Amino acid sequence: MTEIRLFKNINVVLGVSGGIAAYKVVDLTSRLVKAGAIVDVIMTEAATKFVGPITFQALTHRPVVTEMFSLLQETEIGHVSLGKQADIMIVAPATANTLAKLAHGLSDNMLTTTALACRGPILLAPAMETGMWKNPATQANIALLQERGMHIIGPEEGRLASGADGLGRMAESDEIFEACRWLLGRNGTLAGCQVVVTAGGTREPFDPVRFIGNRSSGKMGFALATVARDRGGDVTLIHAPTALSPAYGVQSIPVETALRMHDAVMDKISTSDVLLMAAAVADYRPALLAEQKIKKNEGSRFVELVRNPDILQEVANRRETDNRPRLVVGFAAETEDLLENARKKLARKRLDLMVANDVSATDSGFAVDTNKVTLLDTKGEATPLPLLSKNEVAERIIDVVVAILKKKDKMGK
Repeated sequence: MTEIRLFKNINVVLGVSGGIAAYKVVDLTSRLVKAGAIVDVIMTEAATKFVGPITFQALTHRPVVTEMFSLLQETEIGHVSLGKQADIMIVAPATANTLAKLAHGLSDNMLTTTALACRGPILLAPAMETGMWKNPATQANIALLQERGMHIIGPEEGRLASGADGLGRMAESDEIFEACRWLLGRNGTLAGCQVVVTAGGTREPFDPVRFIGNRSSGKMGFALATVARDRGGDVTLIHAPTALSPAYGVQSIPVETALRMHDAVMDKISTSDVLLMAAAVADYRPALLAEQKIKKNEGSRFVELVRNPDILQEVANRRETDNRPRLVVGFAAETEDLLENARKKLARKRLDLMVANDVSATDSGFAVDTNKVTLLDTKGEATPLPLLSKNEVAERIIDVVVAILKKKDKMGK
């Protein structure tokens, strides 16, 4: 995992209370530090019975707080200082006892006292036995905490400390990490914007088993959806079949065929501000769909193809009347004459930005984690980017999207 721009120099206070799920927080801590965050860990006395403070200190390279006045400073008491500087506070695991204390404003340890002083968002990851979670007292505490603006992630169904299976298992570290990203980005440069992203390669079936498709993995589109979410956008991801999972806070609309993607996009664009059309949409589909699987012993088979709707062209036509979406980004995956073909598509589809990439390269394009693209503006002027991770390419693209939106705002468009 590499550094994530959103986390660079972000102050995270991580409160660990006494539950067996504390071992999962070690991985969460590592993720936060690798992403670029400055992490201060506070442990209750009970938490130290499950994981030693030295483990967190080794990961964060910062002292771990276990006692109420261990951070007494010249001008401020430790919990006040930590609470003020925290961009976000995470409590994981949040036991029934800790939830009750937070709900009723008790401050008898460093974790709960810091939570009272914290002015940033607070994310709670409950973990306990099923009976404790379902107890009316716990549910009332959860409702009260949510009413006061705290955010809850989990718990999940799974194997519990007792050996039983049930509801009460703490959310996995990657889910908590993603929820943290969503909370940190809510007031970003795309706050208030409705963003639609398409991703993946569509499948066009010619019998119940087989289909015509392409090599797109959807990684670029999913990265764009995640970065747009990080910038505060209200993101809808319309995606073809893929092994990837949409990021926390992103609305997912799974589709299979180009026709289904067309319908989903057209349904969303009338209320959207930005469309990022990163999907590899099939240009053709079989004219007829066989009702049964075609057998090999039937010999040669002729499959007639018909054109699929040109989604971007229809979007361009609709923008002429209602100016929605305000900004459209297209992608050109080419194997030859990259810039020439991309410029033609840019003009024909009346795009605000074109992202062109040569998918014949082994380290760029389909099914790899890196991309080397060229950005083309409305005049066709090219800005080549070096080989980057797809996440960083997404960051660069969203930077340009934000700049274009600001320019449109100034011009009243």
